Amino acid sequence: MEFELWVEKYRPRRLSEMCDQREVVKYLEAFVRMGNIPHLLFAGPAGTGKTTAAICIAYELLGDSYGANYLELNASDERGIDVIRGKIKDFARSKPIAGAPFKIIHLDESDNLTSEAQHALRRTMELYSDNCRFIFACNYISKIIPPIQSRCAVFRFSPIPLDDFKIYLSYIAGSEGVSVNDEALEALYNVSKGDLRTGINILQAAAFLDKSVDSDAIYKVSGMAKPGEIGKMVKLALDGKLTQAREYLHRLLIVEGVSPSDILYQVYSDIVSSALDDMLKARILEILGEVDFRIREGANSEIQLSYFLSQLALIGGGMK
Repeated sequence: MEFELWVEKYRPRRLSEMCDQREVVKYLEAFVRMGNIPHLLFAGPAGTGKTTAAICIAYELLGDSYGANYLELNASDERGIDVIRGKIKDFARSKPIAGAPFKIIHLDESDNLTSEAQHALRRTMELYSDNCRFIFACNYISKIIPPIQSRCAVFRFSPIPLDDFKIYLSYIAGSEGVSVNDEALEALYNVSKGDLRTGINILQAAAFLDKSVDSDAIYKVSGMAKPGEIGKMVKLALDGKLTQAREYLHRLLIVEGVSPSDILYQVYSDIVSSALDDMLKARILEILGEVDFRIREGANSEIQLSYFLSQLALIGGGMK
């Protein structure tokens, strides 16, 4: 039996099938009804539907000629000026075939394009606008040069809300004969941070082991600690029980294999949502930021996280 990724199997082919992004979809459907689109710039977090929207537009506008008139490039891999002058320019200047109104070039992760490549691309957009439309997708719109932004209709994609996330994942689970409860769906949302693509991949990985998926399976597959466990570790440190907190940290890192970056993010989420005094939160977050910076610079993660717990113990001692 051939293995198929659920992300691709359940990727929508029409804008009306997309999960959430209702305002964006409304405007894009209006373009499709007119049979024409301007150059488009999609900005927003990963897994919110930017690539799917581009593919849906291409399917609906190009129909059977989709394969010959649609080019998708990942700008994080092909990001230099040579790609713009070569592959993109050659595709853009040739006439659309099979009766298509125009060609579509989709540049995914376009915020990774070098500045030189973006400036070269601006000229290509002007010269071949009769033949070709560009769709840019990026996480950070600030990394796209203003001349390209001004030539595009800009649409911002927001993280998928919890309710829509649950509905879509429940639909996929039901279609695949997988049992998933509400607690597991919430765990999926917490682990993926609203990234629908990540949520689908984790669900498929968990379902591969057991057709009945619960929250424990989600945390185990994703390699993340349960939210309550991080809270216990922080509380132990603030209560001055540094040795116990340190043992908790060791278990998370070594036994459960939770990554240091995930521990830091979960600590951050716990601190921000806690009932601690604002000035105390500020002090803890300041230390957390220092630890995060040192780890990213190559310092030993276990030593740095132990330092963080020791600072929490000192802060907790000052509160008494």
